[in-house]
Amino acid sequence: MAQVPPIPHLLQPDHDPVLSPKLEDASQVPFGGEYRSNATMLMLARNSDLMGVIQSVREAEDRFNRNYHYPWVFLNEEEFTDEFKIRVANLVSGDVYFGTIPSEHWFQPDWIDEDRARRGRDQLVAEDVIYGGAVSYRNMCRFNSGFFYHHELLQQFKWYWRVEPDVHFYCDVPLDPFVYMEENDKKYAFTLTMLEFGKTIPTLWETTVDFVAQNPQYLSESNSLDYLSDDGGLTYNRCHFWSNFEIADLDFWRGDAYSAYFEHLDRAGGFYYERWGDAPVHSIAAALFLPKEQIHFFREIGYFHFPNIHCPAEYDIWRAGHCSCNPGESFDYTGDSCMRQWERANPLAK
Repeated sequence: MAQVPPIPHLLQPDHDPVLSPKLEDASQVPFGGEYRSNATMLMLARNSDLMGVIQSVREAEDRFNRNYHYPWVFLNEEEFTDEFKIRVANLVSGDVYFGTIPSEHWFQPDWIDEDRARRGRDQLVAEDVIYGGAVSYRNMCRFNSGFFYHHELLQQFKWYWRVEPDVHFYCDVPLDPFVYMEENDKKYAFTLTMLEFGKTIPTLWETTVDFVAQNPQYLSESNSLDYLSDDGGLTYNRCHFWSNFEIADLDFWRGDAYSAYFEHLDRAGGFYYERWGDAPVHSIAAALFLPKEQIHFFREIGYFHFPNIHCPAEYDIWRAGHCSCNPGESFDYTGDSCMRQWERANPLAK
């Protein structure tokens, strides 16, 4: 699997990338005399996403990373084009790595019953569910659920900030969120929380309950079950953290609890027989296996992914971040938001 070495942001006039050596130890890299976490910005993208990638990277750099120079990792199920690599490398303030995803981590596995999977897709198409018929979307959800953290380019890192094409960052991020999480013993962070489409996950909760019954040792004593369920765990209320933005500790996904949970889900086949998304999978795992104190809401980070926006409601935060968003348009307490459920489960988060 051919990989492109890290490319710094400056390019030669002939547009050939200037290659820099890979960091021997990324664990404690100082910037400006201050501690910097062993972290990376992470994006899954296709070559056709280039303009949306440019938008997202430019805003993430302008609002945050130009002050910290964290590296970027870009992953694709096929090789990135030279144009993609050169234009993206021209935007970043630190090293950049481009990698391809192993086919065994991306495509529908052979043990999935394709006839059953097709029937499930056809049903969701008939019910007009978004991405209901898309195998490629299911591949992406399964990869983001159980394989991205195993990619060789991520093995050197402990933390990641997931960024997607075509998103907006509306506020300056003056403090390093990676360092904040490290110093405050946080493992997972979000900006938006909402309801999942119920038709895409009809058996996800019962599959989860079955796993927990078989593996009670993984359930945190200080879990956030009240965020996920309104009836003590009998049913799933469909609340989840929107994972197109997440900052998290890669070691949580690599750990025993999540590894066993993903294997249980994967063998159930719901990524293909239904349309399980990585957002509810990540959210359920974080809420059940982590102490609630280790999950953090970054209210300071103004963020938009179509069609939802988080904009800081507190005037002092909004002003300090030079935010360009309108707090009155924030999704936080609208009808499909789960912010109230999160605050119910974690009153100290208010």
